[in-house]
Amino acid sequence: MTEAAITPEMPVEQVMRDWPATVPVFVRRHMHCVGCAVSPFHSVAEASAEYRLSLPDLLAELKAAAGTP
Repeated sequence: MTEAAITPEMPVEQVMRDWPATVPVFVRRHMHCVGCAVSPFHSVAEASAEYRLSLPDLLAELKAAAGTP
């Protein structure tokens, strides 16, 4: 796990790899990011837009799950 914060530009795969506790967030929001071939290239912001989710809400939930600022 890294001490860096989760950012909108960060690839989804990196978020899930560095903070495994975030995986349930993607699952709970019915996002197919877990195991997706695009997740190494798709940013959190792009995934949020793709699923028509509020980016600030998604980031807040991911950061809470990861325990990061």
